[in-house]
Amino acid sequence: MTEYQLAKKTCDVTVGESVKIIRELQGFSQNELAELTGIPQSTISAIEHDKINLGIERAKIIAKALKCHPAVLVFPGWDIEVAA
Repeated sequence: MTEYQLAKKTCDVTVGESVKIIRELQGFSQNELAELTGIPQSTISAIEHDKINLGIERAKIIAKALKCHPAVLVFPGWDIEVAA
């Protein structure tokens, strides 16, 4: 079987949802992430509920704590075209 179909996106994820998903996958509570980053828990909650923008600087700080690249948080669902 040499032919395959690329998977299609099944849902859209907001920036806030991506932060929450990755935080939960890492096993952190909002309070624990706040302690690791120095960002208040209330701000993390507001980010996760898309009430305030994540911003590049906060993305860098949170990404470092969550051991992921900031682009994973800033550009959820980014689709990279694969050259044939």
